Amino acid sequence: MRKFGTVTLVESLGKKQWAITCEPHVRVRMKRIFEKIPKGAHDTLTLSDTVEHASELLWFLDRYPMKVTPKAYLKQRAAAHKERASEIERVLAAGYTPPEFAGMALPPREYQRIAAALALRTGRLLIADDLGLGKTCSAICTLEDPSNLPALVVTMTHLPKQWEREIARFLPNLRCHILTKGTPYTLDGGADEGGQLVLPGRAGSAFPDVLISNYHKLGGWAEAIAGRVRSVIFDEVQELRIPGSGKYTAATHIASEAKLRVGLSATPVYNMGGEIHAVIDVLAPGELGDRSEFEREWCKGDQFGGHRGAPVKDPKALGYYLREQGLMIRRTRRDVGRELPALQHIVHEVECDQKAIEAVSASVAELARIILAKGGADPFQKLRASEEFSNQLRQATGVAKAPYVAAFVKMILETGEPIVLAGWHREVYAVWLDLLKDHNPVMFTGSESPVAKERAKQAFVSGQSKLLIMSLRSGAGLDGLQSVCRTVVVGELDWSPKVHDQLIGRVYRDGQKEPCVAYFPVADSGSDPVVLDVLGLKAAQAHGINDPDAPLVTESTADPERVKRLAEDFLRRHGGEKGRAAA
Repeated sequence: MRKFGTVTLVESLGKKQWAITCEPHVRVRMKRIFEKIPKGAHDTLTLSDTVEHASELLWFLDRYPMKVTPKAYLKQRAAAHKERASEIERVLAAGYTPPEFAGMALPPREYQRIAAALALRTGRLLIADDLGLGKTCSAICTLEDPSNLPALVVTMTHLPKQWEREIARFLPNLRCHILTKGTPYTLDGGADEGGQLVLPGRAGSAFPDVLISNYHKLGGWAEAIAGRVRSVIFDEVQELRIPGSGKYTAATHIASEAKLRVGLSATPVYNMGGEIHAVIDVLAPGELGDRSEFEREWCKGDQFGGHRGAPVKDPKALGYYLREQGLMIRRTRRDVGRELPALQHIVHEVECDQKAIEAVSASVAELARIILAKGGADPFQKLRASEEFSNQLRQATGVAKAPYVAAFVKMILETGEPIVLAGWHREVYAVWLDLLKDHNPVMFTGSESPVAKERAKQAFVSGQSKLLIMSLRSGAGLDGLQSVCRTVVVGELDWSPKVHDQLIGRVYRDGQKEPCVAYFPVADSGSDPVVLDVLGLKAAQAHGINDPDAPLVTESTADPERVKRLAEDFLRRHGGEKGRAAA
């Protein structure tokens, strides 16, 4: 039989790839079919060694036979892909009866058991169910089997105690230990160097059943934990969307040594859709190919992403693909019959004190011109200018509208309604705290310790305070506010719509019995108009991946140059003739 080339498994720096050398016309056909291969590649083509690629390569070789080394390995990988696809289809099929998880002290719901069953079958899963549907319970189900212990739970700084309580509710026999330091100490009983006693583990083992850590401690513990934990649960896994960060590197190292990896997040995409590659690559290493392969196949060819990820050209298609491969499971409230009362999003225009914006006008305008300069400017200088420009203008906008936001919030508070008020800048909080001091506001922001945050939460839930001022990015995963509050005011806008979703999800979640309202008081100048526009663009990216069957809220094309647009808008409004010419 004629052979059109060779397919050889090669390894470099611990990474396995298939190297394909073939006749020119076959090479053209292969690049057309395998979009992960660079279009400009010549001579030798490469594909990452994944079970999916093995299956597709075997199919391609039926049409264009080549000499394969080692052929048995390729067939084995292709068979593994077929077996896994069959298993995924069986678990997700209508009528499938998941395990009961009878060892749980409280019975999990059927959809929670299905997610746990899929994770246990595949060994990796992103559970992206709607906010408040009990993703924590789905993950805890996987810990019922002693073969998955010891386990590591990684969560946000303010949530370890909440996780400890939830594990105690469902699996009270498990021994949990919350890591208290960023550097390793003994976990095998006895005392550490500072004399701190460490909780022992199961009978016959001194190591705890479940370690609970925040993301910031991972770097110091990676070497000590890797290989000792059999399963890892990453709560709010969108924290791993930036590859190369310290917590990402540590998480990848620990996860690579575990047999079960579960990620939890209703909002895995915060910015551009390409962020999903980093998240999935921790849970299922290599299954989406390396980053360059992923971006060639799924992202817009002329907009390769920085740390925020590249825009995905067809978010719906990617969403379907992740489900089909058993990499992600997502159910909406409607899917599981747990719909909440209505949620309203109300954009409310407020006045804006132009003096606050004019006070930074000169410095901000100069930064805008650096950003928009056609040439000559150092790229690093432009990057620093972009960050500083965005921060200064957003802060000035927040301060400019802060008195009017406070007046709006006060009007609602005087009706007796508790409110979660969200912002970002300390200067804005200072205005709110002063103008709303008669309402005994409590703070839950990045400046408070976990203990102080817990006190603020309890004060709000108990009714000691009717106003919880929360940082836009500080409350992910927090539970309990829905029992007392149904109103959220987003006093400052975030660049990501999913940050807003997470925030609103603190009150709009299971247990909420009243219709909820999310108010967005916005100004008609400063940064608000452009940020509002960009939020719609990002929502299209995240919405298509999360809910491919649902109609998109907006069909706009994603815009990766948000700060440039903000700079152009500012100079048009405030830069005078020189600014208008630059823009």
